[in-house]
Amino acid sequence: MLSLLINPIIVSVILLCVLCLCRVNVLLALMISALAGGLIGHIGVSDVMNIFINGMGDNSETALSYILLGAFAASMTHTGLAQILSKKIANTIKSRKYMLIFILTGIAILSQNLIPVHIAFIPILIPPLLSVMNKLQIDRRSVACALAFGLKAPYIVIPAGFGLIFQSLIADNMIQNGVKILRSDIWKYTWIIGLGMLVGYLIAIFITYAKPRIYKDIKVAEIKEDTDLTLRRSHYITLVAAFLTLAIQLWTGSLPLGALVGLSVIFGCRAIDHDKMDKLINEGVGLMGYVAFVMLVAAGFAAVMKATGGIDGLINTITPFMMSSKLLAAFLMLLVGLFITMGIGTSFGTIPILAVLYIPIFIKLGFSVPSMIIVLSSAAALGDAGSPASDTTLGPTAGLNADGQHNHIWDTCVPTFLHYNIPIFLTALISVLIFK
Repeated sequence: MLSLLINPIIVSVILLCVLCLCRVNVLLALMISALAGGLIGHIGVSDVMNIFINGMGDNSETALSYILLGAFAASMTHTGLAQILSKKIANTIKSRKYMLIFILTGIAILSQNLIPVHIAFIPILIPPLLSVMNKLQIDRRSVACALAFGLKAPYIVIPAGFGLIFQSLIADNMIQNGVKILRSDIWKYTWIIGLGMLVGYLIAIFITYAKPRIYKDIKVAEIKEDTDLTLRRSHYITLVAAFLTLAIQLWTGSLPLGALVGLSVIFGCRAIDHDKMDKLINEGVGLMGYVAFVMLVAAGFAAVMKATGGIDGLINTITPFMMSSKLLAAFLMLLVGLFITMGIGTSFGTIPILAVLYIPIFIKLGFSVPSMIIVLSSAAALGDAGSPASDTTLGPTAGLNADGQHNHIWDTCVPTFLHYNIPIFLTALISVLIFK
């Protein structure tokens, strides 16, 4: 028990959560927690910082993707496409708040699979709709949960876009560790996790945050009443660029390359004049730069955690307890996955770490392949919603806090943690009992 209490992973993640709950900036909280974990893991201060800085490069592709996608999202504003979409949404919903929440959920789902701009659409689309939300007295925590569901559930359930990447990682790492599985088989079981998330989503929307909540009507980005809803040449070019972004990403597996092609189409076909290129890229940095940098710092945090050996130590400590039953083993593996992903902030980056540690235990205890898929996927996905350093939480906050009335930790991280991690945890445990 003492070894658990002084484990670098446990200490770092708990410290990270406490600091964030005390409203310490996420970047500073990550750095302080990484330093504390490194010192507990008997790594010198200078070595911790070197590991931290070198480790930041692990998320460089993700950070570049966000910057380019931010520029792509900014192009939708410059062409007027985002304003048209906001206006059409406002005209459609009228006074029906649930319709607005469902529409935003649908757009978030599409951003993962059909038009892979990921979270870059949020700071473009949401601010103009804040005044509408204020009039309808919508609790923004429900919108945060809706967006988080749309950002997270698709990659777990749907084998396309980001879902194809996530599920391919699950399959590839299982194969590398001795389990025969096809990529096309993953979604056939992970949909169960999505079902658990759907229950949490409905509870958040219709029960927990259904009561009206009043906000000050602070103007940040209004929907223009005279907006022309006719789609023009520049709009069609932008839509074509979006589909090409998806096609290139699926073909090459590179999101930055897809975003680069999309931007090239927008400028090459003169949907936006070349003299606005610098402004557009600057806006992309402004929209997504903070999120991108948090992702870089989270990678540095993850590198320090790996260097401490805390993950292996954590598994070695709890492994003797796992051998008594599959259910207890699954419970402990999910708990470890929650701690790791809460700190790292990415389900995708957690998969290779967990697969190496968990699959030998799966095989030894006689887990079925469906149970392996569900537990491994759940352990990786746990903590993505609720982590202060996750794009699943940073994205919604980037839009909902445009007027300074939505707190990242208490209004995004805590609600999404409760409504998604608990259902995922319970669904995975029930699945272990079903798929023996």
